[in-house]
Amino acid sequence: MLSPTPRPARRARRALAAGLLAACAPALAACGSTDAPGASDAAAPGGTHRITDATGARVEVPTAPRRVVVLSEMDLDSALTLGVKPVGLTAGRGQHGAPGYLAERARGIPVVGAVTGPDIEKVVRTRPDVILAGQTTDSQVLDQLRKIAPTVLTLGKGKDWKQSLALTGQVLGKRNEAEKFLADYRAEVSALTKDLGPTAGAEVSVARYSAKGTAVMQQGVFISDVLKDLGFTRPGVQNQKGEGHSTPISDENLHEIDGDWLFIGTLATGGPDAGLLDKLAAKPAYRQLKAVRGHHATTVDGSKWTSQGGAQAAVSVLGDIRKAMVK
Repeated sequence: MLSPTPRPARRARRALAAGLLAACAPALAACGSTDAPGASDAAAPGGTHRITDATGARVEVPTAPRRVVVLSEMDLDSALTLGVKPVGLTAGRGQHGAPGYLAERARGIPVVGAVTGPDIEKVVRTRPDVILAGQTTDSQVLDQLRKIAPTVLTLGKGKDWKQSLALTGQVLGKRNEAEKFLADYRAEVSALTKDLGPTAGAEVSVARYSAKGTAVMQQGVFISDVLKDLGFTRPGVQNQKGEGHSTPISDENLHEIDGDWLFIGTLATGGPDAGLLDKLAAKPAYRQLKAVRGHHATTVDGSKWTSQGGAQAAVSVLGDIRKAMVK
């Protein structure tokens, strides 16, 4: 864990950010560096339109934004899905940069913050003409962001990736592209459900594993929505809405993940931890799980399965399920 930043340093950084904001407010395009990869130096062409963000707020945004900053994993996923390469991103959960499943497509995009929040100075330097702020709730941070560029909260309380993609399509002038993607996704879900045959009604469990132990993915998160689309049932507490992103469970309570199939997400560098199943199978509590005994346990990339997710993550998850469960 990183040590806390000394208070004097924090005050100095806040003062610098405030100075940058003040300097950039009249003419933001003249501030910051000009070397953001994959982006034109030109601002968005003339014209704006109003959209209603995920909180119900009305926001005036450019008709065709060119310099987009994304402040959540889902925003990055949505932008790339719609063919827009942002000029700044926040690092994914447990990652130094973009989530693993998006790393190649996001190559070269500067990091302007982490899941804990954006670095305002770095956001200023990207000279954005719109900011996709995910589910940011810090009012002070939002006030600072809104002084930089129109800021849109794209993720509501339900954390619905489909609604977020549709809203992002409106913001980026890519409504048709978003609608087509969602139609294609529904078609893939239908095809996979048919190909699963009798397995379509299986009880599927999803957990994440780290040095801290096992945590279970409950309702109200991305992966549970994808599994619901496929008609899978869930064991134990996975049928209930969780308090946060995931719920830690002890080895004594592993019956909560005792489904017909078990997918275990990790954030190991390079994707799923190939040796994890052998490690877990050595634990008596895991050996008792019917998915482990029946060789129906699979390790998966936690950066898409057990993180915030998004459009590309959903399609990739369907592929993982097809590979694991379709004979």
